[in-house]
Amino acid sequence: MLTFTPDELEEDILADLMEEINELYESSEQTLIELELRPADNELQRALFRSIHTIKGDLGLVNFSPLIPLLQHVEDLLDYLRKGQVDYTSTMSDLVLLTMDRVKAFVEEVMRTGKAEYDNNLHEQLVLAISRITPENNAEHERFLNDAVLLLNPALDVASSEGNSESAPVKAPVLASTGIPKDISSEKKQDVLFFRELMQTVERRCTFWAGKGDRIAKLAMYINDVADNIIDKDQLAVASYVHDFGMAFMPMKLLNKGDTLTENEFNLMRSHVYKSARLLEHLDDWDMARKIVMQHHERTDGSGYPLGLKEDDICEGAKLLAIIDTYDALTHPRAHNEDKVMSKKEAVIHINKQAKGQFSMKWVRHFNQGITGLLTKGH
Repeated sequence: MLTFTPDELEEDILADLMEEINELYESSEQTLIELELRPADNELQRALFRSIHTIKGDLGLVNFSPLIPLLQHVEDLLDYLRKGQVDYTSTMSDLVLLTMDRVKAFVEEVMRTGKAEYDNNLHEQLVLAISRITPENNAEHERFLNDAVLLLNPALDVASSEGNSESAPVKAPVLASTGIPKDISSEKKQDVLFFRELMQTVERRCTFWAGKGDRIAKLAMYINDVADNIIDKDQLAVASYVHDFGMAFMPMKLLNKGDTLTENEFNLMRSHVYKSARLLEHLDDWDMARKIVMQHHERTDGSGYPLGLKEDDICEGAKLLAIIDTYDALTHPRAHNEDKVMSKKEAVIHINKQAKGQFSMKWVRHFNQGITGLLTKGH
């Protein structure tokens, strides 16, 4: 490992740099989601190129030299893309976002400690893997992209079966950059994007909800992956975005009430599951998502709502979503707990203490396994 110590910089310069990187990350994330639907859209391709080009330029201005070669080669790849010389793939999306993750982590470490460690050998391997992708070797692009992605993300394991060196690489579960499943049909992907946009509109109604839909969808998909995808990913994604849609129709004074709810107020809040589920009522493709939404406040001992179902009658998706929804509520401000937000570790401990009778113990075990993996990687 090498240590990079930058020239003396004013704090506000670094803060401005970090703010722009975060903004470009968010815009690129949205661009990549849209590229999944319209991979040949040249305006989207150009926007992605400009984001990486801008980040590279910003880092050059402050002489953050260790990251420049990597960003230059990603920019070269995106230049091929915008000129129609290579095709967009989902693995290219992973490469771009993981590169941005590395940039963010590097700048954050400099801001925190005044220096940053980096693996120059790894960077050289990354540059080599990306530079292999040229317009002349189209058949090899996916393999080279996979090589780069595996180098970039330490959470990805390449595992072979014992005694079989030719078995295919196996990817370990990884927290995705979005809650949109990649390997679904274009029609279903458009539906998921539509529901995501609806949830983003709902999130703007209450200051405590910003980013909630994406957080819950990403974590639910990750824990489901830890459990070998017991739940249909498409249905889980839609349910994650839609489950609290009905909250948009609650009075603002109720949404922002910090005191204990009266019985009438609580009953009104509980009605949100019906309003949310009704959004999917006539969409046959999303019948299981509607069921998950309807049941995500049920408890395994039968004390939940709206129907008082017990564990065997609650669908797997609802069992998982109940845990993820609770975890998100504990770790992010709400009107009733604005001053009592828990750390991630505290929230995990709380969920395990309250698990008996409230949550499925099978899913609590999967949740514990998955969260432990995330926390050890600094998520």
